Amino acid sequence: MNFELKAQQHASVVRLPRKMVMAQTPTYRAAILEYINKGNTRLVFDMSQLEYIDSSGLSVLISARKNTMHYHGNIVLLNPNSSVRALIELTRLHHIMDIYESEEQALDGLREDTPLKEITR
Repeated sequence: MNFELKAQQHASVVRLPRKMVMAQTPTYRAAILEYINKGNTRLVFDMSQLEYIDSSGLSVLISARKNTMHYHGNIVLLNPNSSVRALIELTRLHHIMDIYESEEQALDGLREDTPLKEITR
């Protein structure tokens, strides 16, 4: 996982690894939450290299979103492959996290004046 601050856009790009599964999720969760707690609250999760994610990996994304919301930040998703996107849609996470096809669009989606998606039940 790689964190890249995009200072001009007041956001960061988090490049996710090839797999996010239960064995690694405690490490990923800790690294992401530490990054958020340092004030990086507008995140683009780049999923272009992500080939597989399980429910524990999805829980890392949800946990990160909850933490960014605490600081009035937000998370968006970038370029998931078809199987990852299908899982995101099956779990209805696309209702609370926007999905973009380009990094530029994702960063634009995190502008300060962009309204946040609310959790719908």
